[in-house]
Order: sequence, then structure tokens, then C-alpha cells
Amino acid sequence: MTDVGGIGAEQLRSYIERIERLEEEKAAMTADIREVYAEAKGNGFDVKIMRQVVRLRKLDSADREEQEELLDLYKRALGLAV
Repeated sequence: MTDVGGIGAEQLRSYIERIERLEEEKAAMTADIREVYAEAKGNGFDVKIMRQVVRLRKLDSADREEQEELLDLYKRALGLAV
């Protein structure tokens, strides 16, 4: 391994190349997700709401419940609740 200024050049190159490959994969995945949302929108679904549902599904039930309770509390405080 070639050292340049105390840095293993080959190891550094390997890390950089791995990161670059992962960034390319991430960009491809982002494009795929965008296409799925576009397809859903084309079929009449509200993409903004779908994004909120996806975000909520990532939370565990306790966190989700806490957020829903706070949202309800804030809505009632502002006179937005029915």
C-alpha cells in the first residue's frame, strides 16, 4: 500500500470508490421512488398524504401515538378540531 503523508492511498481510494457507488445507487433509488409516486398520482392518489403515511409507518407505535395526540391537542387549541 502506498502511503502519502501518512495516509494509505489505496485504502482511501477504496473508501471513496465505495461511497461513489453507493451515491449512484442512492440516486437510482430516489428516481425509482419518484416514479412510484408519479404512478400513484396518475391513479388519483394524493402524493403528499402518501408521503406522510410513509413517514408515520417508520415510527414505532408509541412515537406515532404521541405525535397524533400532540397534533390533536394543537388543533383543538387553535380551534381546528371538529
